[in-house]
Amino acid sequence: MSAGTGDATRATAAARLPEFPWDALAPYAELAQAHPDGVVDLSVGTPVDPTPAFLQRVLADASDAPGYPQTAGTPLLRAAAAAWFARRRGVPDLDPAAVLPTIGSKELVAWLPTLLGLGPGDVVVHPETAYPTYDVGARLAGARPVPSDGLTALGPARVGLVWVNSPANPTGAVLGLDHLRKVVDWARERGAVVASDECYAELGWDAETTSVLHPDVCGGTHDGLLAVYSLSKQSNLAGYRAGLVAGDPRLVGDLREARRHAGMMVPAPVQAVMAAALGDDDHVAEQRERYRHRRRTLWAALEGAGWRVEQSAAGLYLWVTRDEDCWASVRRLADLGILVAPGAFYGRAGTQHVRVALTATDERVAAAARRLE
Repeated sequence: MSAGTGDATRATAAARLPEFPWDALAPYAELAQAHPDGVVDLSVGTPVDPTPAFLQRVLADASDAPGYPQTAGTPLLRAAAAAWFARRRGVPDLDPAAVLPTIGSKELVAWLPTLLGLGPGDVVVHPETAYPTYDVGARLAGARPVPSDGLTALGPARVGLVWVNSPANPTGAVLGLDHLRKVVDWARERGAVVASDECYAELGWDAETTSVLHPDVCGGTHDGLLAVYSLSKQSNLAGYRAGLVAGDPRLVGDLREARRHAGMMVPAPVQAVMAAALGDDDHVAEQRERYRHRRRTLWAALEGAGWRVEQSAAGLYLWVTRDEDCWASVRRLADLGILVAPGAFYGRAGTQHVRVALTATDERVAAAARRLE
């Protein structure tokens, strides 16, 4: 390949993707970091609390792993995941063979359209206010991303994949049973796959969260449905890259075969940790209470300072507005040494909101509350 051809190939690949949004936040990060008491970084939902000690011990005990791990996941992990879905998500009939570990959830979101064989001419639908990687995944496959909360407006488009996200990032909105059923019925009539991003499922505050695999949603069959989950939030395992996808046995089997060819394998020690984490509810409840306390503190402080918290019924964020441009709000908070994410990162409907993460230590959350006062 000539140098010119290589340059053209790289340009074509780059042209599919939007600008990386977080680069635009850098000047505000510098401003917030200059605060005399240091920055309170509430911009990214990365866990800050320790990985539970018992999971660290599981990792150490499984660290002698000279062989290649199983792409499909160990039987122990798949059984633990199926039991977790039954116990925590009301999904009693999930076949352990229809569970597949992933290298966190973001890589699965980014590569799912490609792994499903979608490409030019196909449409990937995602929520209007949404995690940017749904859009990126469609572009990587050469498909067309369409932000839409109303499927009936799509007309004759060749829809291959519909993303739902409940609880939602960034808004914290929760989709009810009726809404989920309508999405599933609509997609099945058109032969589209429904992928439900349920990574914040254990963080319901003011609303109950429901899986797309729940019998009341799917009608007793998982055909055409995938549920995506991550242990990053519930178990402080973001650094382990511990995620999974489950649902339609045929679809999961196809994903497994594609991932075998591509070498997409979760390390064996991480699979052991995942099995242990999915089998223990106590550490999840403990972490949830940490976030509940931080949520109450930040919500009260923001409202006291004239901000309005909207939606935010579940999840790891507060969706906040002052009815002004989101970048003005980002600057307003950065002046106080508080860094948040502009709603514009998540779609046009977010341009007057900011996303405030609950992922800071109790001390930093208290500092933010004092500054807002």
